[in-house]
Amino acid sequence: MPEQQTIERARNDAREGKSPSTQAGEFVREEFHHVREGKHGARSPKQAIAIGLSKARRAGVKLPPPKPGRTSAKVRQQAERDNERGRQVEPERVSRRRSRATLRALRREGHSAASPRAIARQTQAASLRRSASERSAAAQRAVHTKGRAGLSAAGRKAARTRMLD
Repeated sequence: MPEQQTIERARNDAREGKSPSTQAGEFVREEFHHVREGKHGARSPKQAIAIGLSKARRAGVKLPPPKPGRTSAKVRQQAERDNERGRQVEPERVSRRRSRATLRALRREGHSAASPRAIARQTQAASLRRSASERSAAAQRAVHTKGRAGLSAAGRKAARTRMLD
């Protein structure tokens, strides 16, 4: 179950008109925190991200399942099931035994999947899979929801990081 604070942050993002993937990012962030603080582990940053996205869909974030060809049919079906769960008014009962088994399996995994280095490597790899025009379009979309203060802060950060090069 996601923390109430995470759900609230995702709702704020939705109110501000941010994309479903940005809303889902709050759940992914929470998952990385859980791995870092030792609540459980993850085999890779990808696994932590997948858990976060699943939680987001179950919490009602309107995140579409991945397109055919991008992932396996099994992953797509699971994403559709998560979306279905997110649309239900009355939540289904969770199997206590399966829930505990999943958590025990995750506790056996390492915690380096949430290290800044591992996350940076994952981010870099994901960005390299997208074309320059796709990355540019994503940045343009982000500008529309940032607001004046956000834009100014982003500009300052860009200038600061450019100086380091």
